[in-house]
Amino acid sequence: MIDHALPPRPLRWLFLDLNSYFASVEQQLNPALRGKPILVAPVDSDTTVAIAASIEAKRFGIKTGTPVWEAKRLCRDIIVTPARHEKYVEFHDAIVAEVWRHIPVTKVCSIDEVACRLLDNENSVAAVTALAHRIKAGIRANVGECMTSSIGVAPNRLLAKLASDMMKPDGLVILHAETLPDRLYDLALRDIAGIGAKMERRLAREGINDIRQLCARRPRDAGNAWGGTNGDRLWYLLHGVDLPEKPSQSRTIGHSHVLSPGKRGLEPVRLTARRLALKAASRLRRKGHYCRLLVLHGKFEDDKSNWRASVKLPVTQDSFVILAALDALFPQLAAAGRGRAGGFQLRQVGVTLCEIEPVAGEQETLFAHLDPDDPLARETRGLALSRAMDAINEKFGRHAVSVGPIHGDRIDRVGTKIAFGRIPELHEFHE
Repeated sequence: MIDHALPPRPLRWLFLDLNSYFASVEQQLNPALRGKPILVAPVDSDTTVAIAASIEAKRFGIKTGTPVWEAKRLCRDIIVTPARHEKYVEFHDAIVAEVWRHIPVTKVCSIDEVACRLLDNENSVAAVTALAHRIKAGIRANVGECMTSSIGVAPNRLLAKLASDMMKPDGLVILHAETLPDRLYDLALRDIAGIGAKMERRLAREGINDIRQLCARRPRDAGNAWGGTNGDRLWYLLHGVDLPEKPSQSRTIGHSHVLSPGKRGLEPVRLTARRLALKAASRLRRKGHYCRLLVLHGKFEDDKSNWRASVKLPVTQDSFVILAALDALFPQLAAAGRGRAGGFQLRQVGVTLCEIEPVAGEQETLFAHLDPDDPLARETRGLALSRAMDAINEKFGRHAVSVGPIHGDRIDRVGTKIAFGRIPELHEFHE
């Protein structure tokens, strides 16, 4: 039963979700792919997984995370195409610009999702329906006819996101306050952003197995089942209350890479990890942050679990300090891979800079006149050189200058890729 003390809950958010985004971009760029089942993969290998599937491929049960070999079994006509992340960012920018022509974009939520706050003069059912159709038509006309989207409208952003998932592809769903939370009862708990396997198990231990049981609790009881600070937020959100956003701060910067089948030995992994570390360090400097911890992580071919090791850093944004710390971790990785069946074969490697914090302010170095071999003098020179490399690569393109080999048989090609929830800036493709 809904608490009658709840405030008014008008329609406040429009959430747009591009359908099968990466695959749709590929179909837009290549008319020969339109209407056909396609799968976008990070590398041309049966051992990797889909990062996107077209609407046609999804009808065969193929989705994000489906192994390429399994997709070929499910659909013998599947077309596998390599990812072109720079193109996805270009289309993303064009789509956001098109949405801005109709309504201000309040938040870019991911590469294929944006949220827009509705004002009182645009949140009636008639007005928001017309607005949604104008946005859809504008994207098709001005960005690409293959770029369809599903739109959800609701009193808060969480519900608008849920609504956008209710009718795909090319859907429009409006969740009214008077239908809440009953309209949500057919959804699974895992459909709600923030509820994963671990939280689902926690709620089950508290006797909550679906959305109906969660909403049947009093807000405080639902919060206790959720645990943590502000645990009752979800109860109010599911009832349509538009709560203020909780502030968040990025605490890590990192990159990972699925290695080509022939580049999964220790030395190619080491060289690839160094490239990932350099990319992460460049992003760290561009954001004006330092870091205190480096994590090296990966997955072996014969083990689905994550391997990881970490090392504390001095407060730094120097590429050379970061590379030296990374090199110190590789004996641990070598030992972990020693004795495995088939020898050392790492399928995925990643480097993450953790415990980051903004630079409060800088002044000219006090160590310029130290002995050249003094550690502080070396770090000062290293940071200056790192920044000079950033400037050269931004002006002349990726790999204009780097540290160590960037070509040859031993190193895998490392490009900028789109992580879920993070859109690379275009100049990252030149790092």
